[in-house]
Amino acid sequence: MTLVLLLQIAGVLHLGLMAAGFLMPRVVSMRAHLAPLPAFIRQLFWVYYTFIGLCLVSFSLITIVFADALASGGALARALCVFFAVFWMLRLFVATFVFDMRPYLTTKLRRIGYNAVNVVFAYLPVVYLLAATQPHWLR
Repeated sequence: MTLVLLLQIAGVLHLGLMAAGFLMPRVVSMRAHLAPLPAFIRQLFWVYYTFIGLCLVSFSLITIVFADALASGGALARALCVFFAVFWMLRLFVATFVFDMRPYLTTKLRRIGYNAVNVVFAYLPVVYLLAATQPHWLR
């Protein structure tokens, strides 16, 4: 397995996170929770939610299309990989220590999905750190 392939897998996994993100509002009854809030706050939430989705699509496309460049070891490639690694490390930290998903993990399928998402959150920083620090590893 090459670093390029590991990066391409990471790119595809971003799309998997998008799919999970599409399910999340229904799973956690988002509209019902947001309903009592002022209209501006509801709109702000949905705008942020959409922008996060756009970021995931962008991360995915950049990683898939430019996997060779990200694995090349150039300064810009390393900087972008460090950014992605830090982003996903922080997201893993939040998933582990900030969010309490227990009230929503009511079925076996939801627990499996939640754990799968956390595996992705762990995979992404590892691959991006490899690309940032060991770009010629597995070339």
